[in-house]
Amino acid sequence: MRTKTIVPLATLVALFAFTACGGGGDDKPSGPPGASGSAPAADAGKSKAKMFTAADITLGDIDLGMVDKGQNIYDVKCQACHSLGKNRVVGPGFKGIMENRRPEWVMNMILNIDVMLETDEEAQRLLEECLVRMPNQGLSKDEGRNVLEFLRTL
Repeated sequence: MRTKTIVPLATLVALFAFTACGGGGDDKPSGPPGASGSAPAADAGKSKAKMFTAADITLGDIDLGMVDKGQNIYDVKCQACHSLGKNRVVGPGFKGIMENRRPEWVMNMILNIDVMLETDEEAQRLLEECLVRMPNQGLSKDEGRNVLEFLRTL
């Protein structure tokens, strides 16, 4: 009886382990990584997700309230796979991500991972490197923006 329960549980654990990676590496094309032109179109792929562009994200002074909320989200949803340093855990570390990525690319990786993995060459390269697909965390736009604000402080 016990074996019948353990085998499906082990299968679920293995499936989860193979579905949890995400962005943050370096891009080689001209211009900064995640530069406009490398972001997928809003209607790209099968998803009807609202893809973010530079016009959708306004960065000003760091908002400490948003940083706190973003860190709380990181602690719950991101920390198991992403370090705050440069070292890779399952997915790449987050230190310096905002120097290497445009804000709209980061927002799309946080909120529109499926479309990014279908259409963005850098996201696809990261998947090949990590060998584990980042899961959709089901965050709202505001939650994603809070995480982005937190990442700006690293």
